[in-house]
Amino acid sequence: MTESFLDTPLARVMGERTAKALTKAFGFDTVAGLLGHFPRRYAERGELTALDALPLDEAVTIVAEVVRINNRPLTGRKGSLLEVVITDGTGTLSLTFFNQAWRANTLRPGKRGIFAGKVGEYRGQRQLTHPDYELFDDDESVSDEVAEQWAKTPIPIYPATSTVASWQIARAVGVVLDILPELDDPVPAEIRTARTLLSYSDALRRIHRPAEHSEWREARDTLRFHEAFLVQTALRRDRLRAAEAASVPRTPGALRAAFDASLPYSLTADQATVGSEIDTDMARAHPMSRLVQGEVGSGKTLVAIRAMLTAIEDGGQAALIAPTEVLATQHARSIAASLASLDEDLGVTLVVGSLPAAERKRANLAVASGAARIVIGTHALLSDSVTFNDLALVVIDEQHRFGVEQRDTLKRKGTSPHLLVLTATPIPRTVAMTVFGNLDISTIRTLPAGRAPIQSHVVALAEHPAWIARVWTRLAEEIDAGRQGFVVCSAIDATTVDNDADLVEDEAVTVPRASVEEILPVVRAALPTRRVEAVHGRLPADEKDATMRAFAAGEIDVLVATTVIEVGVDVPNASTMIVLDADRFGVSQLHQLRGRVGRGGVPGIALFVTHSDPFSLARERVDAVASTTDGFELAHKDLELRREGDVLGERQSGGRAGLVLLRVTVDGEVIEDARTAADAVLANDPNLAAHPALLEALDRRLSRREREFLAKS
Repeated sequence: MTESFLDTPLARVMGERTAKALTKAFGFDTVAGLLGHFPRRYAERGELTALDALPLDEAVTIVAEVVRINNRPLTGRKGSLLEVVITDGTGTLSLTFFNQAWRANTLRPGKRGIFAGKVGEYRGQRQLTHPDYELFDDDESVSDEVAEQWAKTPIPIYPATSTVASWQIARAVGVVLDILPELDDPVPAEIRTARTLLSYSDALRRIHRPAEHSEWREARDTLRFHEAFLVQTALRRDRLRAAEAASVPRTPGALRAAFDASLPYSLTADQATVGSEIDTDMARAHPMSRLVQGEVGSGKTLVAIRAMLTAIEDGGQAALIAPTEVLATQHARSIAASLASLDEDLGVTLVVGSLPAAERKRANLAVASGAARIVIGTHALLSDSVTFNDLALVVIDEQHRFGVEQRDTLKRKGTSPHLLVLTATPIPRTVAMTVFGNLDISTIRTLPAGRAPIQSHVVALAEHPAWIARVWTRLAEEIDAGRQGFVVCSAIDATTVDNDADLVEDEAVTVPRASVEEILPVVRAALPTRRVEAVHGRLPADEKDATMRAFAAGEIDVLVATTVIEVGVDVPNASTMIVLDADRFGVSQLHQLRGRVGRGGVPGIALFVTHSDPFSLARERVDAVASTTDGFELAHKDLELRREGDVLGERQSGGRAGLVLLRVTVDGEVIEDARTAADAVLANDPNLAAHPALLEALDRRLSRREREFLAKS
């Protein structure tokens, strides 16, 4: 098939040396990889200009003839300088090339051509350094119209490296385009026609070799839809395959009814809606795959408990995995307390790495026998020593803290168990569709009644260094009022950064980090009559747990901590959250930290302390979080501030390829349209047997590891 041309090794098309350089610089080694390396922007050569009217520091284009040429070694360092003098009859201009003596083979006196570049000056002489040019054949004459068209033709500028320049990439792409056959199109003809898209071959030609700006824009629109269509088809096909797996239907019974009756409050409207969606999913004969996103403190854990009770009604087991021992321990304690009013012992069991050997053995036996019907744990649950009797439901708390492999490992401990994924980091709709297109998505927006408002302030030490004293005074005022507070640092000591923190180092920061070790005595000095303690990831598990228990019981007034307290920690009396070096944290983590206060009837206050420049991106992140407590609004802002980056990359999704042309912040309509088109194709041809070009494109677009990710997530 002609489509296989895209799988041709680059070495076969352009030679071993060039192919190796491209592979080393960019990681691709086939024609498809090179043609998928799209220009990042397009430049123009400039208006046609006479040599006697050259404007300094502007891009110009000249039709001229080579007069003389000189290649000489550089003074005082290695290398050479090639100087070429050209004329158009009105004046002369110097062209300079460093370490490119080979150009003398073609830039010979008497040769005519078109030259383009930015006008500079050296010792009073106008010059172009490393200009773009195109020489004419000896018997060729050029009209003004031809020269003008050449001057206006867009110049693709490619993402380059120190070893492979943009012009070298353009030359390699040109070699491929010269022999590019008509390719089988992965987008079915009826979809292309309905959306007036270019053919695949035309789109590739125009994005790499446009005659005018409208051509690359049209090509980009076509290829952007291609990208969205391939991602959505892969996700939706995986979704259909998951629906074919057999699972035991589970319906709410006496346990759930008794639990609901014991609640001292009513479910919020959103909790009831999401609970109903989960009930519908679990009653089906294939596994549920649902993501529940909700604000900090919106009651996602309550929704998960109700799903667990449904799963264990007929002897099944439910497992909840949390990212930290602090959170897992708190979950186990709070879930056991929530279920204490039920007549039945549900064997709530904690499995974490720090358990003593004998206790760990007892826990594992309870899980294996089925006596432990609700199992709460950390990564310790993934151990081969943990086996389940009948795992019916897997709950992933804080999904962004677990990789796909880890989720899959836990799911494989049961037979097609239902999957419930929880996140307190709200996800914009287009991101959710693109990253989690194979999960159903439920949203809890409303907060339970009684949640107090939180006031957020940026403490800008770059402009007001004296404000730090007011931070400790404000904390003392809250403690004197009978409340509690957190002080969060990004480091444990001067040399140890908090590994759990979503730290951002996108700008040069000269101010040393505030560490737990350094700040603990500062806070104790500010509150000499109060109990101030520290907690961080390097402490023994029993010491961490004892400190958290004491803080929850009101025996500790202030906790100086790293981000081990980021999620799940519920202390209603805590009113103050102070985040030092706030500019070093990401938007979602700042929002999570703020959510640790204001959880009772006491109003909360969050102080984001930063040394960042007021006009920096780091400061913009902090200002954004301080401006609103709406996590969904912040999710959009976060995406914009991060410039998306590798939205589908290793960190976000566990191995899927990053987006190239698609931008989820602005291309929501394209993504939705692509999903509709993918669903229509799969509805009539779920195995894509009638769409071989689409199958090939999916295999090419998604590496083996990426396909495994899609199959598991």
